[in-house]
Amino acid sequence: MSLERVTEICGRLPEWERVDIEAWGGEPTFRIRGKNFVFSSHDGRILSFKLGKEEAHAVVASDDECDPTGYGLGRHGWITLVMTATPDDDRWDEIEEWIRTSYTLVAPKKLARAVLEADGLG
Repeated sequence: MSLERVTEICGRLPEWERVDIEAWGGEPTFRIRGKNFVFSSHDGRILSFKLGKEEAHAVVASDDECDPTGYGLGRHGWITLVMTATPDDDRWDEIEEWIRTSYTLVAPKKLARAVLEADGLG
């Protein structure tokens, strides 16, 4: 169910695509024009997103389910969420915000601007 919900959230973003990485056992990634904005486990309970460095630091410091993403990505603002319980509506709202933020940081400026404007931030 979590992966379905993540896919639904990503589906509201322009020009997104899902690519399952064969070398990683088919784990799904969500991309905009070839650039990853979400990494996911098969069940969607482990997710990684790119945030601004300050926001990423604050989230990691305040959320027990979040850590800097490995492979050196954490120093660039990537966080990994490992959901230990079924997410409630508030958590899903937070996840959607992180997905949309990650998209806007990775997407070309024109697409990012469209999402930011839709969110009332542009």
